[in-house]
Amino acid sequence: MPHAIRFYKPGGPEVLVWEDISVGQPGPGEVRLRQTAVGLNYIDIYHRMGLYPQPLPSGLGGEGAGIVEEIGAGVTDLKPGDRVAYGSAPLGAYAEVRLIAADRLLKLPDGIDDQTAAAMMLKGLTVQYLIRQTYRVKKGDTILLHAAAGGVGTILSQWAKHLGARVIGTVGSDEKAELALANGCEHVIVYTREDFVKRVEEITGGMKVPVVYDSVGKDTFMKSLDCCAPLGLVALFGQSSGLVAPLNLSDLAAKGSLFVTRPTLYAYAAKRENLVAMADELFDVVKSGAVKITVNQTYALKDAARAHADLEARKTTGSTVLMV
Repeated sequence: MPHAIRFYKPGGPEVLVWEDISVGQPGPGEVRLRQTAVGLNYIDIYHRMGLYPQPLPSGLGGEGAGIVEEIGAGVTDLKPGDRVAYGSAPLGAYAEVRLIAADRLLKLPDGIDDQTAAAMMLKGLTVQYLIRQTYRVKKGDTILLHAAAGGVGTILSQWAKHLGARVIGTVGSDEKAELALANGCEHVIVYTREDFVKRVEEITGGMKVPVVYDSVGKDTFMKSLDCCAPLGLVALFGQSSGLVAPLNLSDLAAKGSLFVTRPTLYAYAAKRENLVAMADELFDVVKSGAVKITVNQTYALKDAARAHADLEARKTTGSTVLMV
């Protein structure tokens, strides 16, 4: 019988349990997927803690790769044996076998292995909408990226550099600074000992930046606004340090008629045609070598609780994969 990680109440990593599950036959429009690798993402922690409440008991995870075992009625573009991956799907990735809607799956091209795919789909698709849609990064831009040594950060900085932008990254340690520099950041600010607002002003000659990509939230958000040039945008796509306090919209006027958005992958990739177009662009930059996906940590899927604890303790860098 296959196994999965589930949780019956919100809480810390200790609420995650490894248990037997029953997986039936795929229904209309579904695929039975035997998974080989699962991506670890900070949003998994939000789900586990109840920040984004789910009906309980619940599975976990929205990113993975594997082999199609069976297809349900009406599925015409996939067949048993196909290698596929996904990064925009309902929770349930932390499982050896799962049922999943076929329209959320993407065929993997040759040259991208399962572990790489599991590390890049949710994070890479997130980067695609952030730098190609939310704010379209262009040659000559100088941008600010928080958590530059994380999974999204290492992909975003490489891709933005490939587009001709100059990336300023913030990190929490010298070790992470080295990683950020190796992955496309031109300037790195260690925020634990440097004032990143002051450093951004120095680096840009007082011009500041047109866009800030902020997944940290409470600890950085107001200062992120202070890094924006007039008419600039803060894209708040996570809150690893906690929820941002309510914002007085008059502050946006006072700081230069700024824009703020709280985007999600699920909204950008809701339509199948958009998901496919986003994935095609991601696959192209990875296959070309412009963006390299590095898996810095692997854990057995059954050890997901330890992986969560390490991620929350900021012990991880880059991408982490749970091996099935």
